[in-house]
Amino acid sequence: MRNALPLLLFLAFAPADPPEPAISYFTNVREVQIAQPDRQNFFIADEELWNHSRPDLGDLRLYDGASPVQYSLSEQGAGISSEDVEAKILNLGSVSGHTEFDLDAESLATYDRIRLRLDAKDFVVSTSVSGSNTLGRGSSTTLAPSTLYDFTSEQLGSNFVLKLPPSSFRYLHLKLPAGIRPQQVRGAAVYNLREQQASWTKVGSCAAPQQKQRATVIVCDVPPRVPLSRVLFEAAPAQVNFHRTVNVLDAKGIQQASGEISRVRINRAGTLVTAEELAVNVTGTVGQLTIFVDNGDNPPLAILSAQPLSLERRIYFDPQGKAALKLYYGDEKVPAPVYDYARFFHLDSFPAEARLGAGTPNPQYTGRPDDRPWSDRHMGILWAVMILAVIALALLAIRGLRSEATQ
Repeated sequence: MRNALPLLLFLAFAPADPPEPAISYFTNVREVQIAQPDRQNFFIADEELWNHSRPDLGDLRLYDGASPVQYSLSEQGAGISSEDVEAKILNLGSVSGHTEFDLDAESLATYDRIRLRLDAKDFVVSTSVSGSNTLGRGSSTTLAPSTLYDFTSEQLGSNFVLKLPPSSFRYLHLKLPAGIRPQQVRGAAVYNLREQQASWTKVGSCAAPQQKQRATVIVCDVPPRVPLSRVLFEAAPAQVNFHRTVNVLDAKGIQQASGEISRVRINRAGTLVTAEELAVNVTGTVGQLTIFVDNGDNPPLAILSAQPLSLERRIYFDPQGKAALKLYYGDEKVPAPVYDYARFFHLDSFPAEARLGAGTPNPQYTGRPDDRPWSDRHMGILWAVMILAVIALALLAIRGLRSEATQ
């Protein structure tokens, strides 16, 4: 009896095995029409999938009949930049009225951006750059020039980043026009930005902008389970040279995001500066949004529309000659799949986009069996057995005491 009780407790409270996927456990199903059976295909997660799947899309399963088909889930994000690596400034000085210096980029093998730290305001300069693997001697390669600017007085922002083609030069020589003095150059860093345009999916809609005192107010409705990534604004083409602060609030009035939108088109001393940023990043699933664009003491901004966007999620797979597959989803308990296809995923040059049919209830759905531990499912029996065990142990103890008393 003494050995049986610990065993009983172990079996009663032992955790259940991890849930396994099965077609009958998924609530919904969709047809996947293969675009080209002999090559890599993909489809895009849409509102139907977000509304009936887990937030991480970890319950998506592709099947060819009863056989699972592996896939890879991919976010179509923009270029990923490495951390800024400090570049040592050498030979900083003035040459014929121009500020010139060298950068030692030894710490980074390849790079395509230079970020300068300048203690200067209200300027526009065109900066020339050349690269070399030796310092101060030998031939050098001329790289594309970049325009740096600061419009503090106009409150239109600044740009201290030089764009380069992918480069691996040990040394970079920079020449700045007379508008920047050597003592205003405080530091520099290099980094690598792998350019890749993000892909976005439109979600929800926004009402027409309304003017309320100093703010332009826009109300947007977003499906509550769809992850929001950003809000894109459309300003009238004639609206130039503006900079506005944007605040995004949820239905409860709690701030979810803030940012700035701007458009710059200025010609200074023959140098044309053009820049535009009309999107504000917003993350999470927030449902209804209220957007406030602060116009300050300026006339109301001519905003034509606003559009919530979600970062596109693609599901890549190899159809292996099949013309159609089935996509099952809607199982809260199944763990996310761990596929070799995803671990060693290789994106083909021209994958084909498959077409998803309408979402329908899974006719084979039965639901999962009760997978709680035995102790949770049979509390009455467990307590009865434990009480009996305690009584039995008490009887044994009493018998032992009586035996000792008679001796």
